[in-house]
Amino acid sequence: MNSGTNNMYSATPLQVGLAALSIEDVIAVAYQRRPVALPNDAAWRDMIQAGADFLDQLLLEDGVIYGVTTGYGDSCLVEVPVEQAYELPLQLSRFHGCGMGERLDIATARAVLVCRLCSLARGYSGVSLALLERLVCLLNENIIPVIPAEGSVGASGDLTPLSYVAAVIVGEREVYADGRIQDTAQVYADKNIAPLTLRPKEGLALMNGTAVMTAMACIQYKRSQQVATAATMLTALNLIALDGNASHFDEVLFAQKPHPGQQAVAAHLRTLLNYQAQQQAQNARLQDRYSLRCAPHVIGVWSDSSRWLRQFIENELNSSNDNPLIDPIGRRVLHGGHFYGGHIAQAMDSLKIMVANIADLLDRQLAQLVDYKMNNGLARNLTAAQAERLPLNHGFKAVQIAVSAWTAEALKHTLAASIFSRSTECHNQDKVSMGTIAARDAQRVVQLTEQVVAALCCAALQAVYLRGASAALSPTLQQFAAWIQQDFQYVVEDRPLQKDLEALVARFADLQFAAAFEMQTLELSACMQM
Repeated sequence: MNSGTNNMYSATPLQVGLAALSIEDVIAVAYQRRPVALPNDAAWRDMIQAGADFLDQLLLEDGVIYGVTTGYGDSCLVEVPVEQAYELPLQLSRFHGCGMGERLDIATARAVLVCRLCSLARGYSGVSLALLERLVCLLNENIIPVIPAEGSVGASGDLTPLSYVAAVIVGEREVYADGRIQDTAQVYADKNIAPLTLRPKEGLALMNGTAVMTAMACIQYKRSQQVATAATMLTALNLIALDGNASHFDEVLFAQKPHPGQQAVAAHLRTLLNYQAQQQAQNARLQDRYSLRCAPHVIGVWSDSSRWLRQFIENELNSSNDNPLIDPIGRRVLHGGHFYGGHIAQAMDSLKIMVANIADLLDRQLAQLVDYKMNNGLARNLTAAQAERLPLNHGFKAVQIAVSAWTAEALKHTLAASIFSRSTECHNQDKVSMGTIAARDAQRVVQLTEQVVAALCCAALQAVYLRGASAALSPTLQQFAAWIQQDFQYVVEDRPLQKDLEALVARFADLQFAAAFEMQTLELSACMQM
């Protein structure tokens, strides 16, 4: 994505702090489509201040507060003198600075910031208004922490990756700014921004939560929604290319198996294919192979699961998920385990299985398209070469091999991460969620499946062209074909297809398919959640 501000400030700011946020709200901020703002509501601001004031009062009274006047985790019995309480948040951020692996991309890192802001702005974390304002500043100025992806077991929250957010707030480590990675202190100096001194508990409030896994879950949900919609459109194209039987998606047939999402996929296929039952009665081939006939049953699993996936993700997004919580109304310190990311772990472990199954479905459809023994008269490997050039050309042979590799890798990543809990931190964190690893796995599965989808976009369009059916496509499929042809032209003489595939994958990853086909995606989504 573009690391600049684009035209985000032409949009109405997303207010964070009063109303619950949706996945789509997070996406809008992550992809720089909306700025953010805090409420001007006096009652909300009083509640934020009340939490901070209550902590100050406890400090004056020498109260014992976990993570404020004690060490962290197994070190909770270590007393921290009140005069050192203001140094403790900085120490917390520093000793957790051991993240490794690939960096989160800018969109995901932006999503992390808005997820953390949403949690802290609920008013039960004891943080100051100044800290919330700094998170807003980072998002609106597009000064985004560079966050290594590895190092979280998902409880106590995303401690290590979120330490990179805390570090940036105090002016340390690195940020994405002005299109490149820079030293935070230098960017602050250039933009005349003063580093913020974290108050007692603010380091813990920033770090001891589920913002990284939740941010990744929001993005993977939207990307997987695109995959499901694209797979439905590709199934329609492939059925046309293979001269298949559209009666497999008949309304009366699907009324007899009442999974709403599965029915929605079948209904979408009927619309895409301009299906009329009486027109299909004389189809010569009674039954197509399962990868065509059972497509609604495969894609429909994601469709029917979208409601609970959304519920899990949005409930986590709109929760106070650090520890301890500070009740600004009852004036109590509440010790618990809301940093535990079990719901996100389950959602992402499940989502990656559903998406990998869609990759497998499309892999099998491509195998039919390229195999002259199964493709009902199409050219071998979908080559469009003619006459004397035919022996030299191999069309989509290598693409089919690559799709098989991507699918196999996606399937390999479907082993549930949440079952690999490891006791850590002197057995204080003796049962952990692995939610961030599950989310990272889901991201990889979605990425691989987007590559499969991109390859099928090219192959399906080539096959429809070879069948001579391009002019007969329904309006939505014609729009879909035009979307594909922005980056792909029919292959007559063999040529490398890497650039075509990379361009399509980039548009999927940037959620450009969702933008181009918003009505179709929303229509299917609405049906899914009946």
